Amino acid sequence: MSTKPLAIRNAYQKYGVQTFYQHFGESYRNPHEASIIKVIEAMQSVCRPDFSILDLACGSGEVTLALKALGYNNVEGIEPYTFKAYFERTGKRAEQYRFEEIENGVLSDRRYTTIICSFALHLVQPSRLPTLLYQLSQIAPALLVITPHKKPEIKAQWGWTLSKELLIERVRGRLYQMN
Repeated sequence: MSTKPLAIRNAYQKYGVQTFYQHFGESYRNPHEASIIKVIEAMQSVCRPDFSILDLACGSGEVTLALKALGYNNVEGIEPYTFKAYFERTGKRAEQYRFEEIENGVLSDRRYTTIICSFALHLVQPSRLPTLLYQLSQIAPALLVITPHKKPEIKAQWGWTLSKELLIERVRGRLYQMN
């Protein structure tokens, strides 16, 4: 019998996304971390180290740690499921807001220069994306989406225009600017 862990996609199908992270979030590590770091390095020209960055759905800290290695220290994390793994790796506490709370405006009094969302936005139900993306457009002028495929499709009427896209080792980085 194999002890190999389920591929993430298979685990999502078996448990559902929310249940998977509730059960395995403390020990979760993104298997694409090396590619995520390369995307961050390639896109770093859009940020300055003094920028205020939101690491949205910050996982176990892949983006925060990549940014820290590049000299970025003003990074806040939000993560409702893997916040313990984030703290363990980064030494920083992540706020535990869910996408639904962000859709409802819980971050409306905040301002960031860039939001980075890695390996999470494609998991949002398409019917809920417009409201979530509108809320994000109200708190930052730039959004970097790092995803394992072409989803989600982000439309200009939701507040964002694609300005740069790259593909590194099957990991896609898309930089959007607020309309």
